[in-house]
Formats: sequence, structure tokens, C-alpha cells
Amino acid sequence: MILFEPCTFEATLWRVEAPGGWTFAPVPVEHAPPVVAGWGRTPVRATVNGRSWDTSVWADKRHGALLPVPKNIRQGKEAGDVVVVSLAPR
Repeated sequence: MILFEPCTFEATLWRVEAPGGWTFAPVPVEHAPPVVAGWGRTPVRATVNGRSWDTSVWADKRHGALLPVPKNIRQGKEAGDVVVVSLAPR
């Protein structure tokens, strides 16, 4: 069963302003996968600027769907930088 269609989009990285704050790529509403796991998460295979990993998209009531992007995937990109994101079900 396919939960959502694979998609590709551009996103501007955003960081939570707190010590150790996460960096996220906001997922546009039209590409946000349905929530299927606890804590509002959806397992995905994500690719950012050509680097892929297994993770989850987080549903946030205030900010919408968010893809957490770890430092080792960002390759020097920081909040405010634009990245190309691809999501696929896993």
C-alpha cells in the first residue's frame, strides 16, 4: 500500500532557536504525507541535495509538516539556505 506519492520540492531550511535546536525543511502542504505513526510522524526515505537517509516527517500544529535535516546531511547548509528535498514512502 502506497501512503503517498514520491515528491520533490525546494525548501528553505529553518532552525529552532534554542540550544541544540533542530534544523528542518518545511514540507509544503501539497506534499505533506499523512500521519501514520505515533507522535505525528510518518516514516519516509528523504533526500536533500542528493544525500539520502531513512527518517520521519513530523506533523507540527504550529509549523505544519517538517523534515528534520541532520548536520551531516546538510553539508554546510544552514537556516535560510534553500535545498532540494525528495520524499518517498518507506
